Amino acid sequence: MDDLGSLRELRAEVPEPGAEWVAQGRRRLLRRMRPRGRAFGRALLLAGALATALVVVRPQAPARPAPAAQPRTVQLDADTVLARAADTVGRRAAAEVPLPTQWQYTKTLDKQPTGDTIKTRESWMRYDGKQTAGFGEDGRLSVHDVPPDPGDDDLSPRQYDQKLRELPTDPKRLLAKVTKDRHWIDYPREEGVPHVAAPDADRAFGVIMLYLSRYGVMPPELESALFEALALIPGVRVEQGVTDAAGRTGLGVWRDTGKDAARRRYRILDPQTYRYLGERTVWVRDEYLFDDKEPAMRKGAVWTTALLTSVIVDRPGERG
Repeated sequence: MDDLGSLRELRAEVPEPGAEWVAQGRRRLLRRMRPRGRAFGRALLLAGALATALVVVRPQAPARPAPAAQPRTVQLDADTVLARAADTVGRRAAAEVPLPTQWQYTKTLDKQPTGDTIKTRESWMRYDGKQTAGFGEDGRLSVHDVPPDPGDDDLSPRQYDQKLRELPTDPKRLLAKVTKDRHWIDYPREEGVPHVAAPDADRAFGVIMLYLSRYGVMPPELESALFEALALIPGVRVEQGVTDAAGRTGLGVWRDTGKDAARRRYRILDPQTYRYLGERTVWVRDEYLFDDKEPAMRKGAVWTTALLTSVIVDRPGERG
């Protein structure tokens, strides 16, 4: 796995991490630099580790945003958009549940705020989570076993599927279950690192958006209920005209916590199908880490990702 893949797997639920959270994330980053190949899902939920990533990989000089004009966004009525989304996705055809020995193939793009290069990553994970696969720099496909990690919070595709199917389809009950799910409260666990749990609303928003990004085999009635539950979380906003790393423009969903956050993180949805497209994080002011005199990121910097493909295949190397 490349460094960007590792960075995108970091956990962070708190929009503005404190020193303890940054230290926790740094240790997790160093641990995850070993080859592993876990699923794409972690990056979708966990955002505050951006600050952690910057501690490790930021250049000596503060990063300056490119002079290109930022796309113009338009604020929409979130309740109306999410109600329309719930109605649309509820009419999808149900997909078959994959076999444990099948594989989830994903193709993603990542454009860091410190450069102009867009990196492509292809990965395969066996549905039961026991193996991962990917192409190396030599162009050869390699398959790796995934060792157990009791303190990890990431799940295999099959575990995500099982967790989703345990959720009620009543929006209020669904939101309550997601909010109090001990898995997302108690994990990850690492020896010698203080555990920090995000506030309920922050965690619920992040978990629901993570689940919505795993749309491939989700029951339509559950996907509809997830959008309805999302509308019950205070501070959810939707903007039109938000662009992902592939240049696709969609609906940017974010949560206004009322804090003076240095950055705004959008989860981007297709405006017609409401499928997950990717993410866009925009620095709305200079961000400083610890007691640094120079900002780690300057106002206007942008980090984007894109999920190009997420399908079930029969063997590693297949692309659906």
